[in-house]
Amino acid sequence: MKPTDERLIDLYLDMLAAERGAAANTLEAYRRDLEDFSGDLRQQGGTIAAADSDAIRDYLGRLSARGFSAGSVARRLSAVRQLYRFLYAEGNRKDDPAAAIEGPKRGRALPKVLSVGHVDQLLATARSAMGEGAIMQRVRAARLNCLLEVLYATGLRVSELVTLPASAAQRDQRMLIVRGKGNKERLVPLNESARQAMRDYLALREEAGAKLASKGSARPAKWLFPSFGASGHLTRQHFARDLKALAAATGLKPTQVSPHVLRHAFASHLLQNGADLRSVQTLLGHADISTTQIYTHVLEERLKSLVRDLHPLGET
Repeated sequence: MKPTDERLIDLYLDMLAAERGAAANTLEAYRRDLEDFSGDLRQQGGTIAAADSDAIRDYLGRLSARGFSAGSVARRLSAVRQLYRFLYAEGNRKDDPAAAIEGPKRGRALPKVLSVGHVDQLLATARSAMGEGAIMQRVRAARLNCLLEVLYATGLRVSELVTLPASAAQRDQRMLIVRGKGNKERLVPLNESARQAMRDYLALREEAGAKLASKGSARPAKWLFPSFGASGHLTRQHFARDLKALAAATGLKPTQVSPHVLRHAFASHLLQNGADLRSVQTLLGHADISTTQIYTHVLEERLKSLVRDLHPLGET
């Protein structure tokens, strides 16, 4: 008796979690994509175990008919390919029907990037709010300022940022130990501006904690950015909402500002100022240099400027 689609998907996701240390969000995204594939096959009277290359191509065609972009279709195909590669390696399939299928042609979108001036405006607005209002309002403002400073100084993924432990701010350390994708650790430098933002935030938090302790409602924090929610730390969604509100207060379009856009700004501004692609890859925690190569347009512009400004036969 052949295993069900659900069983095959579970086997693959178990492997991702156990052998590659895939995060919960990654596993959930793969599950959604593969369950959609399975559901589509079921409507056509097929299964994952029995599907051939034509069945997969037909599925991709139906995705396009449903209005999926080329990028979304390519992502679904990637999930299907990886599933069948796993099933073939584990002996659950005698062939790999997805191996020869080409994905849709698509241009790689350039990342949205804020200018240095825009980032400076965001930071100035965040700092100015720290001296206004009641103590808890000032703590929230200092927290947002700290999040913004640390994010722009390090280029952390938002999931890495909000789950920083309280120890990250101890001993005025100049390096952060970050646990990223695949449970891999990396060292990221922390500049003085970010360290000062941490000190300001912790000082206000301690002041607020002393007042709460006098009322018997204080509790020790495991996380640098604690929360009363189920996770115990600030959520990515909460930070994103606060950041968009800050953008609006700064006079920027909220749609142009997000934690990921600031991560892009970190990388792009480093490259503009002379950093090499390999160093940026290490700082961002990219396993493959090809992921970092979305920033090559920044390098190309810098090289053009070098030739224009420094070559003896450059433009005058």
